[in-house]
Amino acid sequence: MTGTTEDYAPHPHIGGRTAALRALAAWRAAAPGAPRVVVLTGDAGSGRSRLLTGFLMLCEPEYRKRLPLDAMDPSTVPPELPPPAVPSAEGLTAAQVLWLIADHFGLRATGVEGVYAELAALEEPVTVVVPDVDRAGPVRAADEPARLVREVLAPLAATETVRLMAEVPRPLAAELAEGLPPGTAQIIDLDAPEWADPDVLVRFAQAALNPEFGAPELPFTVDPAVRLALGAAIGRRAGSPLVVQLAVNCILMAPEGFDPADERFLPTSVGAALDLHARRLGTDSQTLRMLLAPLALAEAEGIPVQLWARLASAVAEHDMSPAIAGGMLLAGPFVQPEEVPGSDADSDGADEGRTLLRLLHPALAEEIRAGLPSVAAAQTQIAMSLLEAVPEQDWGKADPYVRDHIAAHTLEAGLLPQLLTDPGLFVHADPVPLRAAVEAVPLEQLGAPARTYLRTAPLLTRTQVPAELRAAFLETAFVEDGLPEYAEAIRERLGLELPWQTLWSQPVAGVSAVTVGTLPGTEGAAATPVAVLVVPPGTPGARPVGAAGAEGGESGPAALVHGLVQPGLLDDADLGRIVRPSEEERAAAPLGLSRGGDYLRVWNRADQEVVAALISDTPFTAADLAPDGILLVATERGAKALRIRAAGAEIAS
Repeated sequence: MTGTTEDYAPHPHIGGRTAALRALAAWRAAAPGAPRVVVLTGDAGSGRSRLLTGFLMLCEPEYRKRLPLDAMDPSTVPPELPPPAVPSAEGLTAAQVLWLIADHFGLRATGVEGVYAELAALEEPVTVVVPDVDRAGPVRAADEPARLVREVLAPLAATETVRLMAEVPRPLAAELAEGLPPGTAQIIDLDAPEWADPDVLVRFAQAALNPEFGAPELPFTVDPAVRLALGAAIGRRAGSPLVVQLAVNCILMAPEGFDPADERFLPTSVGAALDLHARRLGTDSQTLRMLLAPLALAEAEGIPVQLWARLASAVAEHDMSPAIAGGMLLAGPFVQPEEVPGSDADSDGADEGRTLLRLLHPALAEEIRAGLPSVAAAQTQIAMSLLEAVPEQDWGKADPYVRDHIAAHTLEAGLLPQLLTDPGLFVHADPVPLRAAVEAVPLEQLGAPARTYLRTAPLLTRTQVPAELRAAFLETAFVEDGLPEYAEAIRERLGLELPWQTLWSQPVAGVSAVTVGTLPGTEGAAATPVAVLVVPPGTPGARPVGAAGAEGGESGPAALVHGLVQPGLLDDADLGRIVRPSEEERAAAPLGLSRGGDYLRVWNRADQEVVAALISDTPFTAADLAPDGILLVATERGAKALRIRAAGAEIAS
């Protein structure tokens, strides 16, 4: 039997939210009448993440042992069950979230539709909780949260064997629930009267002011009566957990002159927290907002601290360095610094740690962005400033933030297509955010180099490959797409040791077999290395080949003869005179070739080390390796020849 709320201790992490916890516990228990799908929503800063984190503590068998379950309302405590799948969407694409779910349940599907089919065929229901949908995607402007809801969460919600809970922003909540049979989904909006809990804000504020929980010892924090009264006033006015947190941060960071009895400086919204804090410190609110603007426009984990003044000055269009020099008292309540270790092998100073700055909550970013005259104009200023920060315009020397996220800034500025002409950026930038940014641009707006990058991007994001291998894949792709100047720029300008050089590419469909060989010269001339491509009958320029390999009738396969080293078809070559390498010559060659379903590896026979590893965006159909190290490869797109450089032995697959 369940008593009143006052009879029980609140959840120690949440401090309340009894009605919402009861609904979540009923969902977890699959209680009669409980929905199969729960959509948790509310305004940014409403406490969705805190509620979900507290609930997941109850769903984790080991963690729940540390909670005072006997003192809590039994109707808020779910039964002890195996933990659900919890793929956080923060920073991930919709596809990445789906494959995390597939991996969690050990599904064997190789395609998206197969994942849903396998889930639907399960004998027992599975439980999936997806937090942080509002933070999905490696690029803010690509609108990944909407894609995640439409392409992953909606199909999951429609799968009867999946019990789904998702934390989503309010504009997407109804979209996720609509179309499901009545009673299937429940939307829990934490700002709606039936789910709101004003008392939780008071408890939160009082705890945040308590020195026992980390607050500094100040006159209004050590006196219990004053502390409780101040916490009650903050909670009563705040309206959301985020505003409570900002109010407390502002007070504790600048306590001088603060009067706990004066409620005029206690905020009622995120915007009021910014404005009141600036006023209390004798600064205009616009200065504070300009200080924080680069953080509101930042990508990923935030901007490096050394770029803060540069970017703030760019957005404000005047020097903000003096304000930043003494500005942590002003900006500190709203900023979350993070020390990250250096681990980037593609840039100088990789082993040094660095400090990143981000806003305390996305709702702060929304507030500051809403106050800018033009987000696109501000992003333009940031993008230009980031470009100026690239040493000698060498992307290999650029700060990792500049290199990896300038595309996202130029995307929101509407300038990304103009940026996508530098092969150095294609090679050195993290391919995950760069790919996401490029995919957000309509295809007709992209130039030829950007289209080549977009075609190659799945190879670059498939595995974490170093810059040298990214450069090699792109060099080949530029040759394939008829952009030799970009391939040459990668080979000559970037200073990288590529594992191979692409000699030529021949776009021809249906290559079923390839072989290397030599065509003996006449009258003492040197032999010509050649590539023989077996192609379908009727291929332009091809000649029929008989069963024994001599020229024959039209019914058999056909062949094209191409120079192995020099590009160009050899239309007058005599197929019968071409000499293939003997088995002895192949065995004595320094390099060997192995082939899998979707990869090729060239290895050094002396030490068995892989010197080149190839993957392709279309299946390999044939391959052959000349004794002198020229690799002949065919895919569904055509054939190409690569000169393998044994110096690339350190680049293993």
